[in-house]
Amino acid sequence: MAKEKFKVGSEGIYDARKLGTGRMIILGFQHMFAMFGATVLVPLITGLDISTTLLMAGLGTLLFHVFTKFKVPAFLGSSFAFLGGYATVAPMLEDGSPNREMLPYACLGVVFAGLVYLVLAAIIKIIGINKVMKFFPPVVTGPIIVAIGLGLAPSAISNCSTNWWLAIIALALVIAFNIFGKGMVKIVPILLGILGSYAVAAVVGNVAGVESFAIDFTAVKEADWIGFPIDWGLTVFGGVHDSSKAISAIIAIMPISLATMMEHIGDISAISATCGRNYIADPGLHRSLTGDGLATSLSALFGGPANTTYGENTGVLALSKVYDPRVVRIAAYFAIIFSFSPKFAALINSMPAAIVGGISFVLYGMISAIGVRNMVENHVDFSKARNTIIAAVILVCALGLGDGVSFTIGEFDITLSALAVAAIAGIVLNAIFPGKDYDFEKASAETEKAKPADK
Repeated sequence: MAKEKFKVGSEGIYDARKLGTGRMIILGFQHMFAMFGATVLVPLITGLDISTTLLMAGLGTLLFHVFTKFKVPAFLGSSFAFLGGYATVAPMLEDGSPNREMLPYACLGVVFAGLVYLVLAAIIKIIGINKVMKFFPPVVTGPIIVAIGLGLAPSAISNCSTNWWLAIIALALVIAFNIFGKGMVKIVPILLGILGSYAVAAVVGNVAGVESFAIDFTAVKEADWIGFPIDWGLTVFGGVHDSSKAISAIIAIMPISLATMMEHIGDISAISATCGRNYIADPGLHRSLTGDGLATSLSALFGGPANTTYGENTGVLALSKVYDPRVVRIAAYFAIIFSFSPKFAALINSMPAAIVGGISFVLYGMISAIGVRNMVENHVDFSKARNTIIAAVILVCALGLGDGVSFTIGEFDITLSALAVAAIAGIVLNAIFPGKDYDFEKASAETEKAKPADK
């Protein structure tokens, strides 16, 4: 079918309703594959269960969609911001095995961190979004979005470096399908890039015998087809027995939410800029914060990691130009279904890191491009020194602080990520510098007026 039958308006936006059920399922698969690599990396680093992580990513995404009135096309996957908290409370054992005794306490801390989102959501609901968004104008959120993409770039390069030839194949396939593809091929370049490069690796490595391309299927063969995705011993209900350890974990991890809430605002701004919809205004930032916070608390209660709106999937939105939230919910359904299959998790986990790197190469760049677009469309005036300084400080903090900033309060060591420090610096500078000219109500009206018409 020609792509013109999918297209809506002059901007090349696709209407998923015209794609049909089969094509929407394929798009959902694409979103699931896009989030998988980063989502399972968190449990691999922390010792949490991969199947639980998949289940909670799916359930958390659906919960988020309920609270955002099924309007926001966001997928919630594992948050990297809490890795420092897990490392502090439940560091991996010397032999590299999970710290099963302390992981439930770390999860309890994440539960309370998720509840902090509800506090900010209530404040926004009480005093109004307009007053809150004065602290988060495009001159702040735009550079933060740019920094999110650029901050992820080193991980893409690191993965690519494991096999540059395979990474280039994956990247070339994505670009070729997106630029030269027709119809459905054009809007699922990520999925086709993954499948194509995986097939190349299997043929060249496992059939032709080129060792650097070979895929290890040992774990896939040994994994069960069906398994229950929750390990009760790693849940808050089954593993928390010491109140002293519980309080310490909560104090150590809960402050991280201050950073992740700022990242949330940046992510929702990025999704809004991508889709041409002001989701901060409708359905409202208080709703998206509530959905994200509750999804995080729910996941942690049952032994999963904190959830967060995923930049990888924002990149897929930008590339496919299909913004229907139903497609993202299909990805969530798949994540839930496949969480009950350890063999599937092992199969996806067998994907060479170079393929993940090649795909991420373009997705992370798209996120940064979205940040630039956000500033351009909101007419951020960089002839003003205040705006230039704010953007400069945000970018240098986010990209230059590396592991962030650590400090001690009483007996507890607290680490703020580089992105959190950048966000705080940008918000403070914007608040104290004269010359603020951002009008959230006016910007919301202009966004609504400019958005593509539905047919």
